[in-house]
Amino acid sequence: MPVRIQTQDFDAGAEIAALRRNRPEVGAIASFIGVCRDANDGTAVTKMTLEHYPGMTERALENIVAEAKSRWNVMEVLVVHRVGELKPIDQIVLVVVTGAHRGEAFSACEFIMDYLKTRAPFWKKEETPQGTRWVEARSSDDEAAQRWSPPKADVA
Repeated sequence: MPVRIQTQDFDAGAEIAALRRNRPEVGAIASFIGVCRDANDGTAVTKMTLEHYPGMTERALENIVAEAKSRWNVMEVLVVHRVGELKPIDQIVLVVVTGAHRGEAFSACEFIMDYLKTRAPFWKKEETPQGTRWVEARSSDDEAAQRWSPPKADVA
């Protein structure tokens, strides 16, 4: 299964090894691991809670993976995303892409993360010394995802 939502931690090395096991055609593996930080926007963060809509979130991630596979010549894609309570240094997300060549794998991995940040239905709540706050969407994430959109045609 290319997409998993779970509360438990993941072993990135084991996940990567499983994707490339007995696959001599794999020439590149690109991966990304997102980790919970101890600060956001200049404020200390002691805990983060990630919420999602079961079913809807998996479908959204599966659609992002399918779009990446349609754009780049890659072999396998895995997305593991945690939900629930996370503390600083906890792993949050793993994206792994295998392919014959690094360029395709890197691009697909970066695309998946950019779209995951902007199109996947997750909600983050942070615990800070000043109280609890919901994390707003970042314009920088939207800008990163924009680069994957086709250019708009000029209208005469």
